[in-house]
Amino acid sequence: MKARVTIMLKDGVLDPQGEAIRHALAGLGHKGVGGVRQGKVIELDLGEGDKAAAEAEVTRMCEGLLANTVIEKYSIEII
Repeated sequence: MKARVTIMLKDGVLDPQGEAIRHALAGLGHKGVGGVRQGKVIELDLGEGDKAAAEAEVTRMCEGLLANTVIEKYSIEII
């Protein structure tokens, strides 16, 4: 079983890397981009066979290490 975790900055948290990407896109002629939010995706290979238990375990991973829950939000997809 695999899990995909998507981590993004929370709304209202400044995203300087996203702004740098937006600025670079504008410099390349892509003027229609109003905003960019940059994040990360983590894929995990899990030994757990039960979907609910796997999701609970990945939630603990996110809360303990993978995401800074003060400024980041995350979503989990069991695949």
